[in-house]
Amino acid sequence: MKKAYLIRLSIVAIMGILSLLAVLGLMYPVKIMNIQFVALIQKLFVDFSIPVLFLFFGLILLTFLFGRIYCSTVCPFGILQECFDILYKKSAKKKKKNPPQKNYKYKYIVAFVTFGILLGGSTVLIRYIDPYTIALSAFSLSIFGIILTIGVLILVFFKNRFFCTNICPVGAVLGLISKYSLFKIKMNKTDCVACGVCARSCPSGCIDIKEGTIDNEICVKCLKCIRVCPQDAMNFELEKKEFKKPKFNPTRREVLIGLGTTGAFLSLVAIGVSFSKNLAKKIKNVILPPGAENANRMANKCLNCNLCVNNCPTKILTKANKDFSAVHIDYSKGDGFCEYNCNNCGKVCPTGAIKRLQIQDKQVVRIAMATIGEKCNKCGVCEIECPTGAIEKLEDGSYKVDGTKCIGCSKCQASCKHNAITISPINNQTII
Repeated sequence: MKKAYLIRLSIVAIMGILSLLAVLGLMYPVKIMNIQFVALIQKLFVDFSIPVLFLFFGLILLTFLFGRIYCSTVCPFGILQECFDILYKKSAKKKKKNPPQKNYKYKYIVAFVTFGILLGGSTVLIRYIDPYTIALSAFSLSIFGIILTIGVLILVFFKNRFFCTNICPVGAVLGLISKYSLFKIKMNKTDCVACGVCARSCPSGCIDIKEGTIDNEICVKCLKCIRVCPQDAMNFELEKKEFKKPKFNPTRREVLIGLGTTGAFLSLVAIGVSFSKNLAKKIKNVILPPGAENANRMANKCLNCNLCVNNCPTKILTKANKDFSAVHIDYSKGDGFCEYNCNNCGKVCPTGAIKRLQIQDKQVVRIAMATIGEKCNKCGVCEIECPTGAIEKLEDGSYKVDGTKCIGCSKCQASCKHNAITISPINNQTII
């Protein structure tokens, strides 16, 4: 069992390196971010596919079998917290103790509200507390992500994985499943000498030495207790239970609570629907990456993880700002144009906010419209650079844009030395 900890640590190292490479835009060898919990849920509703469905239920099955393995091996924010906990302990004169943590119930309200609105069609709340989004926005140097991450890392110093056990909505959902998981960490009371070494090493504070119990709902399955136990009294084993036919005989109070909870959840879903319809209605001047469709959809589906920003070769994608609450295009940045033969943004987007388009499909999506103004000196560079042949030469030597061919990639504007070309946003992306 002690080898299990080293195996987990190896998986964590691989996941951490792959995540970092993906965030930095250096390498995206596997769709490592496509197995993030919230991203999977979003993808199911936004860009459904059978593989996504299998991934989601695979994650649920993994949790049902082994508990919150996701939190200690897959979640980049969990990995980050673990790394900082190790640094804190090494820098301290004495090993920092991990006090027992209460399993506060308010986290269910947080999960209830955020997931209710998410299922209604809007990421307006979940993006501010989803561990995946916080971690990646921090890695991409987003001010919002950095502030939240610093706050959580300070919390790690005092309370270790408190965010994971009592704040995170993903942790709350997986914790409920983990509560009934088949394999649990158990304490052999016969072998245990109550030395407390396991409790001091537990980042979740889920071990109660006095009672000889482990709260598997908040346990993130880091397996540290198994590694440090000098008596080998901690085991990760199949929980043996006698099967009893469940009795369904709810009291009147339980029925009313159930109906009230269902009604409240449906109300939250309705709020999410309302948000999704009205969030970006007034925004008209934003240009979006191919596959985002329109401002309202992008504002509601994008988690602001900024993977697309980091993997854009021409660096025109920009993070959420005061002008728009999600990722969008700014042609004044980077090379100033959307690369005709690139579809990176759709390939790396784990939520489907930017649809995964094949190159040939992406090349016919209009994201904006170019116009040529009076400053044109008839040099013809724009005609040469236009990848779709949308710029035509007139009899007088001037040039005009054929609106049936232009996709708004801005290659013409980027190549124009006379500032004669303007790229204007459109309300809805269309196929030329």
